[in-house]
Amino acid sequence: MYLTSEVKKEVFKKHGGSEKNTGSAESQVALFTFRIDHLTGHLKDNKKDFGTQRSLLNLVGKRRALLDYLKHTDINRYRAIIKTLDIRK
Repeated sequence: MYLTSEVKKEVFKKHGGSEKNTGSAESQVALFTFRIDHLTGHLKDNKKDFGTQRSLLNLVGKRRALLDYLKHTDINRYRAIIKTLDIRK
């Protein structure tokens, strides 16, 4: 399993402030980015895995919605998370 509870705690601690801050937009975007990177690597090897491709598109849409929310509510938090995760926009 690529996404263990230890990995999740590490992602939340790094981007959310603490392990227990799992609901902040920054921590959710970071978790989605981690999952997107994993699925992208999987799809490079398995080009005909259309279920994974659909899941990847759903994750990208969810991340985009959260980033749009951050952009409209607090532009500084948006710019910080884009910079730390190296997401192109």
